[in-house]
Amino acid sequence: MMLDRDNTTSARCAAILMVILCTVFTGCKSFLTPASELPITPPSTDNNMPREKSLTSLPTYRIEAPDILEITTVKTIPKSPHILGPFDAVALNAQGVDDQLIAQAYLVDPSGNIDLGPPYGSVKVTELTLEEATVAIDRQMRREVGDPQVSLSLLTTTSTPQLADQVLVGPDGTIPLGAYGKVYVAGSTVAEAKGRIEAQLAKSLEDPEVLVSVLSYNSKTYYVVTEGSGFGDSVVRLPITGSETILSAIANIQGISDLSSGKIWIARPSPNGSAPQILPVDWDAITRRADTSTNYQIMPHDRVFIAIDKRNQADSMVIRVVRPLERLFGFAGLGARMLTSVVRYGQRSFGI
Repeated sequence: MMLDRDNTTSARCAAILMVILCTVFTGCKSFLTPASELPITPPSTDNNMPREKSLTSLPTYRIEAPDILEITTVKTIPKSPHILGPFDAVALNAQGVDDQLIAQAYLVDPSGNIDLGPPYGSVKVTELTLEEATVAIDRQMRREVGDPQVSLSLLTTTSTPQLADQVLVGPDGTIPLGAYGKVYVAGSTVAEAKGRIEAQLAKSLEDPEVLVSVLSYNSKTYYVVTEGSGFGDSVVRLPITGSETILSAIANIQGISDLSSGKIWIARPSPNGSAPQILPVDWDAITRRADTSTNYQIMPHDRVFIAIDKRNQADSMVIRVVRPLERLFGFAGLGARMLTSVVRYGQRSFGI
């Protein structure tokens, strides 16, 4: 009796499974096929579209978050009056013994002195302004020279807060300048950012000068979307360096997956809000025949879309439907075998 019930249960499970499989296979075509195909319409200026052999330079780079800038200080002299301190560097010009012209740079030592050498000796200059230090050096040199005509200028100073070499553009579009505050650089070119940084530094420094460059181009990117990868769409975000093409974009994601078809296109957003451009790609021509006519140059914000192979999509759907049923039928079969064993061999076989 129990065996008949097991056979009946197995037959019902098999029948249910067959019904599900038949439904999936007979309906997968209409289920997986979109209601309307994507309109692939090359733009009228297709002949001028940048490609592998006719790459174009991108527009002047505009800084945005989260770019990383590199700032090199060229001139950071504090506004007068500056109080000299240890390790400040000054330039001295004076008339020396035997009308010898002195033009030399000197470093303020840790004790606060400038060593002028023989025959002039050392002069204490810390806690003095440049004007006061000039008077002190003039007084010291007059012991050996009648009219030394001393002039003193500041070269570098350690008392001036230093700028960070590398700064990240924050979400608010600003970069930190340490003790000098912060400055808004989003949307500006490198030259414009340099001017804004120097204008901010000029509030505390005398005619500051810096060099600015983009260390890491993080804000201009494109996307490679692989449909059905891992039963869902895979999206990879990649930075734009200026010379990417379809071939290099797919190389950056280690090629096309087993589930993908050769149907590829670029979806390019329109800057003025009109309909986006859809650029079809002939993958076989690019790879097998070295045909560059559709190996388009990638632009910022492009979406490279790699469509799934419909046959692989059907297989994936079947797997997704059958896998939970396999678990369910596995548990049901295990329970039926246990019950059969209990009836046939008794409880002792299970240690009960």
